[in-house]
Amino acid sequence: MPLNESKYQAPALDKGLDILEYLSSQSVPLSQTEIAIGINRSSNEIYRMLVSLETRGYVLRDEVSGKYRLSLKLYHLSHRHSPVDELCKAAQFPIEELAASVRQSCHLSILYLDQLMVVLHVKSPEPIALSVEEGNLFPLPLTASGKVLLAYMPETEKNKLLLENEHYKKFSATEKRNFLDSLEQIKNEGAYIKTSDLAEGVVDISVPVGKESNVVACLTVSRLTTLNINKGRKNEEILEEASLCAEKIRKRIGL
Repeated sequence: MPLNESKYQAPALDKGLDILEYLSSQSVPLSQTEIAIGINRSSNEIYRMLVSLETRGYVLRDEVSGKYRLSLKLYHLSHRHSPVDELCKAAQFPIEELAASVRQSCHLSILYLDQLMVVLHVKSPEPIALSVEEGNLFPLPLTASGKVLLAYMPETEKNKLLLENEHYKKFSATEKRNFLDSLEQIKNEGAYIKTSDLAEGVVDISVPVGKESNVVACLTVSRLTTLNINKGRKNEEILEEASLCAEKIRKRIGL
């Protein structure tokens, strides 16, 4: 059975979700016919579903044009529970396992406006360990996590953010070109290993949480290289475990 084919079919539900997903991808209201064409169904086939969605408040119909657009109901439902809280709950145990295995501190970061925010930190079990305070903000271009999140952003959004970023604006033309090249390399390789620009003796090993356009966070192992601990663990070995951890988190949040 194909992965995307459910054992138990629910045609009506699929039809309603198709409509909602399609409307969410469009920037203007659409007619019944336009929606039908967009989801490859007949106009008559979606009529009852549109009436139901309108009655339940998920879509709004313009009184003059008769065209449909999404209401704010889905937004309201999704914000009853903080997405960041849900992300942290899903990530807590896998990251604790990772920190215990690689004997290094790990943290989870997200994009907050034009900066990087650390939302979860798990300390290394070693007596001497790097600590990153949850809630702290860091400049995107100067962190491994920030560069990973930038690498997976839609092109237009990424360019707009960088053009307004104070740190990026200070880069020379060559530095900007090298920076953008490094983002392409991160996306091609699916990970980033780099000596930290913010702390001496630290190598950051960062992987995206999510896939392609659905990257919601970055998981980073901050490896202390100045201590005589875990000398046998190579960056590539830690990267492999971090990637498995990121995959666990991705599945736990339903991406």
